[in-house]
Amino acid sequence: MNTSSPIKAFAALLNKLESEQQTIEFLDALLTPKELDEIANRMAIIRLLRCGVSQREIAQQLGVGIATVTRGARVLKADGLEDLLHRYDPNRHDEKP
Repeated sequence: MNTSSPIKAFAALLNKLESEQQTIEFLDALLTPKELDEIANRMAIIRLLRCGVSQREIAQQLGVGIATVTRGARVLKADGLEDLLHRYDPNRHDEKP
């Protein structure tokens, strides 16, 4: 994990935002529409994988390449993201897409 000073400062700032609306406004001001879409797609990939949707189906639903979905699956397993998500959002994987 990258724990450089700019990353820590960014994380600290996000942590200080008090509401979902403030976070949306901050990210909207900071990122381009394309960057926001890419982040949203990554989160959708992770959510769908956690719901048991096949990689091929996810690629079709989101209009992304299978390699993009495969990377999401690899990150979910290898980087401990599943454990992290379960800790902070334990019921999220039960939601149907």
